[in-house]
Amino acid sequence: MGRPVAWTACCVCLPSESSPSSRRDDAVPELAPYVPPPPSGPKVRISRLEFSAPWTWLRRGWHDLKTQPGIALFYGACFWVMALVLGWVFRHKPEYTMSMASGCLLVGPFMAMGLYEVSRRLSRNLVPDLVSSLTCWDSHIRSMGMLVLVLIVLELLWGRASLVVFAVFFNTGMPSTTGVLEAVFNPQNWEFVAVYLAVGGVFATLVFAITVVSLPMILDRDTDAISAAITSIRVVYENTAVMWLWGGSLAILVALALLLPWGLGLVVVGPWLGHASWHAYQNAVVWEDASAPVTVHALN
Repeated sequence: MGRPVAWTACCVCLPSESSPSSRRDDAVPELAPYVPPPPSGPKVRISRLEFSAPWTWLRRGWHDLKTQPGIALFYGACFWVMALVLGWVFRHKPEYTMSMASGCLLVGPFMAMGLYEVSRRLSRNLVPDLVSSLTCWDSHIRSMGMLVLVLIVLELLWGRASLVVFAVFFNTGMPSTTGVLEAVFNPQNWEFVAVYLAVGGVFATLVFAITVVSLPMILDRDTDAISAAITSIRVVYENTAVMWLWGGSLAILVALALLLPWGLGLVVVGPWLGHASWHAYQNAVVWEDASAPVTVHALN
């Protein structure tokens, strides 16, 4: 009896499982590893700064302040009011000090960016005005918000670390405002003061490294917060001595401003340092693209 035609066709057309050609057809081709494309757009180059660069930044910042004294007075008054409120809370309601400090970290960068906008316009021969300086952040709100969030997290960690230091050295509970001042200025508590300053110095250095040029960079190029913070850290890493001098100069000038009655020195020192910080960014960060606006980076 003959085989059915359909059965014979299946035997002829279907290859056996052990056929080499079948194994080759069923094999999955190997995929080449993904190679990301080269970065496009302007590249950042970190300048090698001279040790005298901070004095040049302060001199240029003072020139900007004298050029636009009205705008500088407005921002200086804002810094002064913030310092007064923070000091009053610390003296009368110390439990709310951290909350007020967080509020200052929310408002401070936006006011600083207004001063950067004034210096940015002056460096490009444009006429600055108060309205544009107050609204310059609106197109950078995402990057600003991310950076401010990072600062608030660091501030909260800083506060928590300070509480741990107090808990280690004072087993009677958290001291009052008067107790804190007595503990700081008591020579017998030198171990507490040393540890407290060391912990605060670590966090202060980290905040300074993240923000020294990141805010001006966001304003100038609308960079994302992560790239701006990384570039800022690179500036500090590649110019460590100059940045230490710059950070120390900022701290000393602010401390001297607060020594005046009611801290009135902040009315001048606040905007002065804001303008100078813009020139620090201009001198430290160079954009290597032909379309960038021409700015003068020479130290004169």
